[in-house]
Amino acid sequence: MADRSLRGMRLGAQSLQSEEGVTFSPRVSHTYRCATCDRETVMVFSADAEAPDEWECRFCSQTATRLVDSKPVVVDHSDEKVARTHWDMLLERRTRPELEELLEERLTVLRERRGSHKIGA
Repeated sequence: MADRSLRGMRLGAQSLQSEEGVTFSPRVSHTYRCATCDRETVMVFSADAEAPDEWECRFCSQTATRLVDSKPVVVDHSDEKVARTHWDMLLERRTRPELEELLEERLTVLRERRGSHKIGA
């Protein structure tokens, strides 16, 4: 029992691996400034990775913009799609007068059904 090698060791608390023979990939730091709280966040990325122009501010959770030569990068949002709502897609298929006519038909059916239940009850 006394010859066990892990006796007295806190399992899981310390790693038994070493960093010997490990080669780390090159890294690059990018600074992001938040326009809301005016604080800077430094993020470390792999040198091979393309750094995003925007990052979430760690202090206020708003959008922070990457700084290049101490100036914020201009982010172009013109090509981003705007989320379409159910109403927008409905208007693509039908006109407003058609929708009003359908609504009136459905309301008439519901009113008739409600009226017939009162009589039968």
